[in-house]
Amino acid sequence: MEIASGPFISCSKEHQKIYQEWFNYADSDADGRITGNDAIKFFAMSNLSRQDLKQVWAIADSKRQGFLGLKEFITAMQLVSLAQAGHAITNDLLHSEVDMENIKPPVMEGLDALLAKKKRLSKTSEPEENVNSQVSRSPSAQWFSSKSSKKVPLSAVTSIIDGLKRLYIQKLKPLEVTYRFNDFVSPLLTNSDFDAKPMVMLLGQYSTGKTTFIKHLLKCSYPGAHIGPEPTTDRFVVVMSGPDERSIPGNTIAVQADMPFSGLTTFGTAFLSKFQCSQMPHPLLEHITFVDTPGVLSGEKQRTQRSYDFTGVTSWFAAKCDLILLLFDPHKLDVSDEFKRVISSLRGHDDKIRVVLNKADQIDTQQLMRVYGALMWSLGKVINTPEVMRVYIGSFNDKPVNEAAVGPIGKELFEKEQEDLLADLKDIPKKACDRRINEFVKRARAAKIHAYIISHLKKEMPSMMGKAKTQQRLIDNLEDEFGKVQREFHLPVGDFPNVEHFREVLSGYNIDKFEKLRPKMIQAVDDMLAYDIPELLKNFRNPYD
Repeated sequence: MEIASGPFISCSKEHQKIYQEWFNYADSDADGRITGNDAIKFFAMSNLSRQDLKQVWAIADSKRQGFLGLKEFITAMQLVSLAQAGHAITNDLLHSEVDMENIKPPVMEGLDALLAKKKRLSKTSEPEENVNSQVSRSPSAQWFSSKSSKKVPLSAVTSIIDGLKRLYIQKLKPLEVTYRFNDFVSPLLTNSDFDAKPMVMLLGQYSTGKTTFIKHLLKCSYPGAHIGPEPTTDRFVVVMSGPDERSIPGNTIAVQADMPFSGLTTFGTAFLSKFQCSQMPHPLLEHITFVDTPGVLSGEKQRTQRSYDFTGVTSWFAAKCDLILLLFDPHKLDVSDEFKRVISSLRGHDDKIRVVLNKADQIDTQQLMRVYGALMWSLGKVINTPEVMRVYIGSFNDKPVNEAAVGPIGKELFEKEQEDLLADLKDIPKKACDRRINEFVKRARAAKIHAYIISHLKKEMPSMMGKAKTQQRLIDNLEDEFGKVQREFHLPVGDFPNVEHFREVLSGYNIDKFEKLRPKMIQAVDDMLAYDIPELLKNFRNPYD
């Protein structure tokens, strides 16, 4: 069950050495990335048509990051070589019977002379250049800590993600800080939030096969994995790539600057003691991070015995994740009160949710039909959307399908459903950059509406007498105040935050200390959405478009 996120095909060490030298030459600013302008100059030496080079770039930059790293560059060179040999450039070419590992490097006209010239010029300054290239690998990491970060030069932006970081620091973050967006909605973003790998979260009641599902995809166990019929996973476990197999406690992982989990500190030590990170070297984890969650139990005891805000933590992860899998099994179709609250907390992330009916080979075909109907009926009561949820049916574990129960038709159905779900998972790394842009725009709109609400409440406060009474009246009638803001600024009703949650947070603040509306800040965010982001996408699209 291999999920290849990139088009990289292995090549011999001898060829890798050649490609590394070519890459260093093409990478004009030595930042480890070949952008569109670099590629146009370098790829022109192949003498291929513009249409062929457009297809080469599209396949190599499958994640649509706007640049090629070394692996993607090697893929591009292999494709150029195949095109020169007369092959048609298609996605299927990478998975064909062509021996990619031993394919010869392409013919690049005049490249050898240029490399020889560069060697002669750089003999004296080679040690210094090596130091500089290592330091400048990730310049954007310094933007978030530097006091002069608001003046990030445009030349420092070499990818779409870098561009989003720059826009966040210069235009969106000042608005969030001014109106305390981080206290009400979401913590301020850090460098690691932008650079994090795509995440997949698994939610479901106990013993629906969440941990087994992850093991099935990895084809091996991971540190801290426990499986059993009783509620075994009692903590949130993030399964991610690492140099060796180890488990890192929650308090440690939450303070690591290179991890995107610093926002979880707001849920306190009680949660962090129930949070851990399992690291292991694995090719799949180089592209996707999995989040295993505690099984949701039924009954009121669940809510009262938890020492942390389970729904709040789930909502935090939902905002960060690229895909959310809700797992059910044929014997656990009821949606408990807490599961209903958890699903409700996913509001606004409906496009990420997929439903998996797991362990479906435990029942026969007739029972499966009835179970499927009952599941759709249960979901219809908690997921308030007119569209039908996509449900994948199968048995996602390492055991062969129980053909005696489901018959040959059921086995064929499970295999097709498994292929469809795998296709969904394969698309995650390719769509990661698009998802980052989507979440960024969503956050910018939420921050703008938040600023309108906070400034409106401030405006309603008296200048002298009766401040306490007015504050209490505003908090009690918060829904009406939302309506006033919506009508005054012509904002979509669906973009407003949850009233109860906003009221709960607002009650701990003195509204009189809030900031008045600053139109220049709002205008900066509007300009960012209307001009800066489209311009960024235009600059880092396929250079041959």
